[in-house]
Amino acid sequence: MQIGCHVSISGSIDKAVDNAVERECTAFQIFTRNPRGWNAKELSKEDIANFKLKLKASKIDRFATCAHMPYLPNLASPKDDGFEKSIKTLINEVERCAQLGIPYLVTHLGSHLGTGDEAGIKRLVEGLTRAGKTKNDVMILLENTAGQKNSVGSDFKQLGEIFKQLKPAKKFGVCIDSCHAFVSGYDLRTEEKVKKVFSEFDKFVGLEHLKILHLNDAKGDLGCNLDRHYHLGLGGIGEKGISAIVKFANKKKIPIILETPIDDERDDFENIRVAKGFA
Repeated sequence: MQIGCHVSISGSIDKAVDNAVERECTAFQIFTRNPRGWNAKELSKEDIANFKLKLKASKIDRFATCAHMPYLPNLASPKDDGFEKSIKTLINEVERCAQLGIPYLVTHLGSHLGTGDEAGIKRLVEGLTRAGKTKNDVMILLENTAGQKNSVGSDFKQLGEIFKQLKPAKKFGVCIDSCHAFVSGYDLRTEEKVKKVFSEFDKFVGLEHLKILHLNDAKGDLGCNLDRHYHLGLGGIGEKGISAIVKFANKKKIPIILETPIDDERDDFENIRVAKGFA
């Protein structure tokens, strides 16, 4: 079973592997830099070597690791300056992943800021296509959205339409977030409904393109569009649904990454333990 969580790189990027091992992860996700700013300090040769060395020693399969894009880029932006900065950041992140040997980079699809889905998707496809021209083996994963106002890609049909426009195809895959799917209207509360949702994903996108699963329960209710992750089994999806999602991903050998909160209720250690219990 490949399961873990988003881990901190505080101190130096190789500390992420230490944090993953401490939490008994067999998969993990990182930000390669500060996610709240535009500027990124270059990775040193020492940082890269230490990360690779620790990852190899950890026995965690590198194909169960991924990085996530920082928060500020908006690949569907109608504003030229912001759009160009976003593409530049995406290309830079792809190159950083290549340096570290991380095979997947998860990206949000962005907001069209009121200009409409068609205009937003056109921008998004242009930006992703430009980033797809980088000469390395890093795959960019499109993450489904929670259906917030002006966002694109919460609906599997639309996600599939976006995905199928991207070239070269080998440079792109998909990451499904269970919380986002649920709050955008996909009912994941029972085993039968989980099977139905992933069958719909297979129809419009293709299960072979699903490379990472973000496993999060939802603070909100079905279809509320509230992007608030919650502890596994304690939110709107509930124990039966989360258990069915874990079993599905496990059967399909899709690495599972938790992005659950850390608070008085639970921490990463406890949520990973609960997820393993569902398996």
